[in-house]
Amino acid sequence: MACFAATLGVIILAGFINLSAANKDACDLYAVVGESLMLPFVHDGLVNSHKLRWTHNSTIIFYREKGRVSVGKSEDISTAGSLLLKNLQFSSAGTYQAKVLIPNDTMVETWTHRLCMMDKVSKPQLTYMCDPKSSAVNLNCHVAYPQGLVFSWTLDEKTFTSETRPTLSISLAKLKGERSFTCSVANKVSKEKSNTVRPTCKGPPPPTLFCFTSTTVVAVLAGGASLILLLLIIIIILCCCHRCIKTQMRRRDKGALRMLSLNKRESDSISPEYETMHPNEYTENRPAQLSIDSERQQPSPVPKPRTKTPQTPNI
Repeated sequence: MACFAATLGVIILAGFINLSAANKDACDLYAVVGESLMLPFVHDGLVNSHKLRWTHNSTIIFYREKGRVSVGKSEDISTAGSLLLKNLQFSSAGTYQAKVLIPNDTMVETWTHRLCMMDKVSKPQLTYMCDPKSSAVNLNCHVAYPQGLVFSWTLDEKTFTSETRPTLSISLAKLKGERSFTCSVANKVSKEKSNTVRPTCKGPPPPTLFCFTSTTVVAVLAGGASLILLLLIIIIILCCCHRCIKTQMRRRDKGALRMLSLNKRESDSISPEYETMHPNEYTENRPAQLSIDSERQQPSPVPKPRTKTPQTPNI
C-alpha cells in the first residue's frame, strides 16, 4: 500500500513538473522578424535610485544603477522601465525578465514573459473554379507556408465566422448577381488580405418541363417547327401546281374558242360559185338546213324552146 502511494505521488509530481515546463515554454509575446517591439513592463514608481535589470535567457542585456547605464542603451528604456527591442530576429526569441531593486538589493518588482518570433504572412492568392456537376463554385485561398495560419472569408464585405479553412464551396443558387469574395490569412503578428474576386459561373439549369430535360424540350420544339415549315412548303407547291393547271385550262379554252371562231369565218367566206361547182362537198360540210336553203335559192331551170319536127305526108 505504501509502495502504491509512493508511486502515485511520483506520477503526480512528474505531471506538475511537465505542466510547469509546458507553461514555461508557452509564448505570451509574439513579434515579426525585422520589426521592433516594446516589452510591456511598467513600474510607476521607478526612480533613478532604483536598480533596473533586464535579462534575455538569463543574460543581462540592460542594467542601470543610480541613473547610470552600464549595459545597453539608455534610449531603449522608457520612464516606466519598458525595454525597446529593435530589428528582431529569430534569435531574439526566448524568455525576457525585468527586475526592479532598491539599493540594498531588495526585490521591488519582477516581470517575466516568453517571446516567440514569426514571419509576416504573405499576401494570399484567391482563385475559383466552377463545378457545374454540383452547381457550386469552389474557391481556394493559396498562401505559402499555411501551417499555423488562420483563414477567414468575406462575401460582399460580410465575414463567414464559421469558415476557417483555406477552401470554400458556395452554391451557385446564392450567387445571383455580381458577388465579391475575399480571403484573409493571419497569424499572431500579422494579417494579409487577398484581392477581390467576382466569380462568373453560370447559374443552375432551369427546372425540367414535364419531367423532360431542357435538351429534349428544345429538340421537340425544333422538330415541330421543322414539320410546320415542311407543311407550308408543300401547301405552297400544291397552290402553284393548281394555279399552273388552271392557267393551262384557260389557255386551252381560249384556243378552242379561237378555232371555232376561225371555222365560222371560213364557212361564211365560201362563195356561191364554189357551192355550185362542188355541191356534194359543200353539202357534206354544211349543215342540212344550209343545204335546203341553198337549194331553194338556186334559179329555176330555163325552159328550152320546142323544136318542130317535120311532118311527113300521109301516104
